[in-house]
Amino acid sequence: MRRRRTVTAYREGDRVIVLLPARMSRADEEHWVAEMLGRLRRSETRRRSPARASDTALLARCRELMRRHLPECPEPASIRWVPSMRTRWASCTPSEQTIRIGERLREVPSWVLDYVLVHELAHLLVPGHGPEFWALVHRYPRAERAVGYLEGLAAAAGWDISGDDELPEPGP
Repeated sequence: MRRRRTVTAYREGDRVIVLLPARMSRADEEHWVAEMLGRLRRSETRRRSPARASDTALLARCRELMRRHLPECPEPASIRWVPSMRTRWASCTPSEQTIRIGERLREVPSWVLDYVLVHELAHLLVPGHGPEFWALVHRYPRAERAVGYLEGLAAAAGWDISGDDELPEPGP
């Protein structure tokens, strides 16, 4: 599809689609494709969390999220990136106070990774997925949106990720 006046770029799976005006010269097309690829890359990079860089950066992000949303939460004994898990995004062992985050999450937007971190940190306070646990998770304002993003990502990729992260309706 060709456009008349605007230039737009977006991802469709692994491909980047660039829409250009129909009457653009070949040189202008090349310029705008390069320009839009750069803009898309910069935009995607800004959305990714700096916590994806290392386990140390992941712990620093957890500390910030704990300060904002879960001040009563103990600091995890360890938190680390691990090879992607087959049926979950992350896991927590409350008895050892350890958290593992699947490598698949390195490329998600920062607010999605933040949701997963808050979810796992909440398990340090409440092991199961009962109402008390979800009340803690709902302190993160983008929790429902992040769950939707993760569900969509799993569905699009054909991953059989566990649905135990489904959010119940916020309580009174």
